[in-house]
Parts: sequence; structure tokens; C-alpha cells
Amino acid sequence: MRLILKAYYFLHDGVFTLFAKLDFVAPFLIRLYLAPIMLAAGLYKLQNFDATAMWLDQGLKLPYPEVMTYLVTYTELLGGFLLLLGLAVRWVSIPLMVAMLVAAFSVHWDNGWFAIAPSDPLTSTAKPLADIGIPMAQQSMEDSIAVGERLDRASSILANYGHYDWLSEKGNFVILNNGIEFAATYFILLLSLLFSGGGRYLSFDYYLDRNARQYIRSKRVEEKSEPVVEVKPSSAEAPAASRDESPEPPSEELPEVAPEKQSEADSAVPNKLQEKQAGTIAVE
Repeated sequence: MRLILKAYYFLHDGVFTLFAKLDFVAPFLIRLYLAPIMLAAGLYKLQNFDATAMWLDQGLKLPYPEVMTYLVTYTELLGGFLLLLGLAVRWVSIPLMVAMLVAAFSVHWDNGWFAIAPSDPLTSTAKPLADIGIPMAQQSMEDSIAVGERLDRASSILANYGHYDWLSEKGNFVILNNGIEFAATYFILLLSLLFSGGGRYLSFDYYLDRNARQYIRSKRVEEKSEPVVEVKPSSAEAPAASRDESPEPPSEELPEVAPEKQSEADSAVPNKLQEKQAGTIAVE
């Protein structure tokens, strides 16, 4: 068992270490996928601003329809542009995710999951969920049967009374279900960008972040390397206590006496004592 684990992790680390060097590819491709979708949606709303505001007001019953139209239009336009450049990717992902949630719950929620209704229950992605008894999936399977019947009827009518080959030359006819599938998919992709960022090498965020962090580190090193200069307080900043202390009076210095005069004075003292003693004896 130990040998098997060692062999597995040797292969795992070798392969995925190589893939780690290419971790910038996935965020770059997600940005390239989402940017034109957001730009196209924003441009359509900008060109049809009044119709969009009326639809938000009368169709969805949203409050402040004109304000909401401005917000969603410029969020999608600015968001798509920034995603394309890889600039402020994490920040711009947040309002775009909010826009996708609003669209999913206010516009598409009642239509179920599928954006395009499946016409064959055997190939429907709801079949595994229907097999384990999930009610919504079972309802989707029944809807798929009804969708298939309607498409077959439309095809037969067009084949008998129209140029069906020309009509289906660019693709097959489908029934647009307009569910939450696309809004949820975009939300998940934006959530991935929120965690990963714009990716290395191919985004403005990578170079701006790297240069900004290098600048911060260099400034921090400069602050640490600067010598600490001790500032001595000036005489004006001396403590008040030292200014209040009265200066000691200068000591009185005695005049200097020459050595000869000092010796004469010293010898004069005992002579005066002897004379005084002699006078005392004479009186007795």
C-alpha cells in the first residue's frame, strides 16, 4: 500500500506541478467568455433604454425602473470592459453576480432550469434526477415529451407548406424555455473569478498588484534602515523644575596670600602668646 501511495503522489505532484504553472489560463478564458456577453447585454439595454425601463416597470414590477435600468446597463458595460482588460476583476465580479441573481429570481425563476427546453426525455439532463424521484425533474421530463410533440408538428407543417430545408439550413428549431440556466452559469463563472482573480501574466491586475506590493515592501525596508537620531532638548525646552531652582550663590574666595607673608603671619601668632604669658607672670 505504501508503494502504491508513493507512486500515486509521485505522478500527482509531477503532473499537477506542471499544470500549476498554467493556472492563469482558466481565468483568462473565463474572462474572454464572459466579457462579450456582458458587453452585448449592456449595449442592447443602452440602445433600447426606454423599452427596457418599461419592461422592468410593467413586466417585472420592479421599483424605480429607470434607476434600475441605469444600474444594470452600466454595470454590464463597465463590467464587461474591465473583465476584458483583467482590471479590478474581483471587485467588478461582485455587482455582476448581483445582477445575475436579480435576473435569475425576477425574470427566469418561474420558467425552471432550462434555457432551451429539451425535446427528448432520454437525453435530458433532468433524467438522472427524475430517476431518483425529484418532483421538479419529473415535471421537466413530462414537459420534454410535450416539447418534442410540438416541434414535430411544426416541422411537418413547415415541410408541407414552406421551404423547410432553407428554414433549417442554419440550425434546428427549438423552443426557448428562458429558465435560469444561463444566469446561474454566469453567476458560477463570476464566483470563480471572485476567488481566483484575473490570473497571472494576462491581466492588468497582476502587474499593478505586483508593483504596488514591491513599492510597499521597499518603503518598509527604508523605514527600518533609517538611523534613529536622538534629539537633545534645547535650553528653551528644559524642564520647569530646573528653571525654578534658584542658583547657588557663588562662594566667596579669599584673597591669595604670598608664601612669605603667610609664614610671617604664622610666626607672629606664637610670639603674641608668649608676650601675653610673660605679662601675666609679672603681675603676679
